[in-house]
Amino acid sequence: MSKPKVFVTRIIRDQGLDLVKDFCEVDLWPDELPPPRPALLERARGVDGLLTLLTDRVDDELLDAAGAQLKVVSNHAVGVDNVDIAACTRRGIPVGNTPGILTDATADFAFALLLAAARRVVEADAYVRQGRWKTWGPSILLGADVAGATLGIIGYGRIGRAVAQRAAGFNMRILVNDPNPIPEAEQNRVQAVDLDALLRQSDFISLHTPLTPETRGLIGADELAKMKPSAILINTARGPVVDQQALYEALKARRIAAAALDVTDPEPLPLDSPLLALDNLMIAPHIASASYASRDRMAYLAAQNLIAGLKGERLPHCVNPEVYG
Repeated sequence: MSKPKVFVTRIIRDQGLDLVKDFCEVDLWPDELPPPRPALLERARGVDGLLTLLTDRVDDELLDAAGAQLKVVSNHAVGVDNVDIAACTRRGIPVGNTPGILTDATADFAFALLLAAARRVVEADAYVRQGRWKTWGPSILLGADVAGATLGIIGYGRIGRAVAQRAAGFNMRILVNDPNPIPEAEQNRVQAVDLDALLRQSDFISLHTPLTPETRGLIGADELAKMKPSAILINTARGPVVDQQALYEALKARRIAAAALDVTDPEPLPLDSPLLALDNLMIAPHIASASYASRDRMAYLAAQNLIAGLKGERLPHCVNPEVYG
């Protein structure tokens, strides 16, 4: 019996790739950069399954190119904003993602960005490497205190809750904004507030909301204007949640103290972006989940979702379970 054909759009960790290779006939995109759109459309033709990354747009055009035999789309990510879920659902194609796995790694990194921005770690490293460190001085590279400060968390899902757990160790006051009610067991350590109150009261603001039509541009000029001049913004969610032009203007004018981004719009950020000229902005290349263990588990779960779909079984993690109705 022939193996099902799949296209894997990038090299993933062996824990998942080996599973896929054992069960499937695999067409693997070998480059570090994602397949260009024409190549993605061509390589998808006639396959039974797609294992995609957040850099691959899965829409009607790609689904048409793949053909009616396509059984499953497995997205190697928690977010699925690159996938037209409605289009897949109309065709009865289940879409898998990898939730829960990267919670701790992403929360660790969000808090690492918070600490590094507060204490100006990147600036300090550059200060030394540039030969500017001449002596100890009482006013050199002063930063913000984290212990006892107020942290605002926008988006209180798995990752937002994990960030709150870390903040509790720093005795921070924790404000949260989320459309869903806060679990009763957590109401003794976090305070649910509206967005306006969170923006005005927080010393640090950490974004953990998914990218949806409602959250696109959630943090714009008006929101930045409500923040404290000493506030620091952290984004490990999705780049378009923040209006980057508004952020640039606020940082350049020192209307907020600093920001630290793991995500941008677009990705990668062009080298001529004015954001890169700012000394009060840190940017990482979307690596919040980049721990060995997290990426191993993401690859394994993406493979499980793919193989389950090819077998006609329910995906372990399906974002459109209505296809099974």
